[in-house]
Amino acid sequence: MPTQCREALALKPGEVYCDCTLGGAGHALIMAADINPSGLLIGIDQDNQALNAATARISQAFPELPTKILKGNFADFDALLLEAAIPGIDGILFDLGVSSPQLDTPERGFSYAADAPLDFRMDPSTQTLTAAEIINTYNETDLAWIIRSFGEERWALRIARFIVKKREVAAIKTTTELVDIIRAAIPTKARLTGGHPAKRTFQAFRIYINKELEVLESGLESAIRWLNPGGRIAVISYHSLEDTIVKKLFAKMSQGCICEPEAPICTCGQQPIFCKTSKKPLVARSEELEANPRSKSAKLRWGIKK
Repeated sequence: MPTQCREALALKPGEVYCDCTLGGAGHALIMAADINPSGLLIGIDQDNQALNAATARISQAFPELPTKILKGNFADFDALLLEAAIPGIDGILFDLGVSSPQLDTPERGFSYAADAPLDFRMDPSTQTLTAAEIINTYNETDLAWIIRSFGEERWALRIARFIVKKREVAAIKTTTELVDIIRAAIPTKARLTGGHPAKRTFQAFRIYINKELEVLESGLESAIRWLNPGGRIAVISYHSLEDTIVKKLFAKMSQGCICEPEAPICTCGQQPIFCKTSKKPLVARSEELEANPRSKSAKLRWGIKK
């Protein structure tokens, strides 16, 4: 959703832009054009492969633009920006989920469309827990809880049961094996709607392994604190769990007095942090849907700091 992000952030030459999920720098390159040549581009990502690719693309396209590329998770937003000596930011973007380069690299194991080891780690250099370990060691109850809680999969218990039964014969090692188990577990009629039958289960393991929901709210709160007055933040989410967190946080940041209605005067002193937010999430336009089917589930929310 590059056009919507650009409109939401409304960056100007000389401003500071921070891409909290740099990925392959697709959004960063678009925003760089708006702040070039005297602005500052900050990119954050925990994936070494993404950082290397993004750094090369940005330096080639905008050799004169000052940049700070930081390795880490946006859960460490405060520490990263303090270390980089950033005083404030004018525009911040979070593009949640898995980037296309990660999906298109089979050995990462994120995609259910390619045969690969069961990994699912965003940063293999620092993370030890893999999908293979979860799938082959967690009990049926815990597996079902993960699949239901983070994938919103109605057949979670049945899938967990099939996984446990299959691993009694031999360890489950690849994404293809897991996809076959999920297909067998979900009844035929249920597989006819809702996209690929493995989509929700793969999502669940990815979110659980990378603690994506745990760090999202705290990362957003930290980012908002770094916004300059009048600064803007935009967040693209890809499923209801993420979107709900963003929606509730933006509503909280827009709320003023929380005293009881019958109170004669305000004693809480709470002031809204946002002066304006998107009333409804923006979605991908028809031309983008044709060019990039993965954008179908994307929702964009934005807010402006007072």
